[in-house]
Amino acid sequence: MPPTRREAFRFWLKLGFISFGGPAGQIAIMHREVVERRGWLDDRAFMHALNFCMLLPGPEALQLAIWLGWRLHGTAGGIVAGICFIVPAMLLLLGLSFVYALHGEVPAVAAVLLGLKATVIALIAQALLRLARRALAHPLHWLLAGAAFVLMVGGLAPFPLILAAAALAGLLAHRGAAAPAATAPAAFPWRSLAAGVALWTLPAVGIVVLAGPDSFFAQLYRFFTTAALVTFGGAYAVLAWVTEQAVQVHAWLTQAEAVAGLALAETTPGPLVIVLQFIGFMAGWNQSGAAGPAATATLAALLTSWATFLPSFVFILAGAPYVQRLAASVRLAGALAGITAAVVGVIGSLAVAFGRSVLFPAGLSAPDWGAVAIAVAALVLLERTRLDVLWVIAAGAVAGLALGFLA
Repeated sequence: MPPTRREAFRFWLKLGFISFGGPAGQIAIMHREVVERRGWLDDRAFMHALNFCMLLPGPEALQLAIWLGWRLHGTAGGIVAGICFIVPAMLLLLGLSFVYALHGEVPAVAAVLLGLKATVIALIAQALLRLARRALAHPLHWLLAGAAFVLMVGGLAPFPLILAAAALAGLLAHRGAAAPAATAPAAFPWRSLAAGVALWTLPAVGIVVLAGPDSFFAQLYRFFTTAALVTFGGAYAVLAWVTEQAVQVHAWLTQAEAVAGLALAETTPGPLVIVLQFIGFMAGWNQSGAAGPAATATLAALLTSWATFLPSFVFILAGAPYVQRLAASVRLAGALAGITAAVVGVIGSLAVAFGRSVLFPAGLSAPDWGAVAIAVAALVLLERTRLDVLWVIAAGAVAGLALGFLA
């Protein structure tokens, strides 16, 4: 029996506060609650929606929540579900961002962050291993992963171009596949698309009028809009490119600050790509003008989240009627497999970049043995035990604090 709007709202709000554990854990929670316990939706529809969300750029768990809300209560239901899913994480990370910016150099805070950052290296390594086991099932996929790694580490090609080439390779590899059976076309939801374009345009126009087309805020808004449209493969994949651009090209923040942001994002509920909000925050904090760092950073963080998450709402609310048709497309699945293979290499480049920053801050000849020990121990716990990831993160923070007192 479908829930009332009040019941659904309470559920989505609760989900926003308990959705730890990354996309796999969040999707598992939604399946258990929506399909198994409450019976609001059948398993077939849930899986079709999940497959559709995996074809799209952006956080698939957020997109799945939006689709479920839409399926239960239309457009308004989808909007409510999505907002409830991300707002708790946005507010928590905004608070943590201020703590980091104001007190990150305090020895005790710095020690905790070291433990968290070392644990993040283990989380990236685990994600890399799991994705490689699943995605590299064909020689072409190994080739795409290797090429993506070399191109990203060497800075030889931009992330969007790498993804486009990988998608084309996967599509061509499945060019002879049969198309899915034709179904009656649904009316395209132009109103949802138009509303999404308008909601993106309003801040853009405001920025241009008030600050100018070449201002920091204009650059930030354009950059994170681009990032949102190429967020295939999850936060780890897009973070490799975002970090490269934000640190090396725009000089908005340091590599160490980017790693700290990922560590803090791991401690919040909601989609891990919320880390982009932290990067926007620190960019504003470090580039602050007459308004001061607090106001500039807060506005930058909100603009970043708006640019990052708005496309997910538009994709789902405009594409929901086509879920079954697109999820069944063999050619699209082939393109996605090519992208996923390339993402393995991209995450590998992220592991190298962040590993150097955290484990070898003074160069390869002088490793930080404390950080190395925390990272190795965390990886063993993640791979060999069923310990919840939050406990591993907490253990890393405690280990870092202990090392700080012993130093």
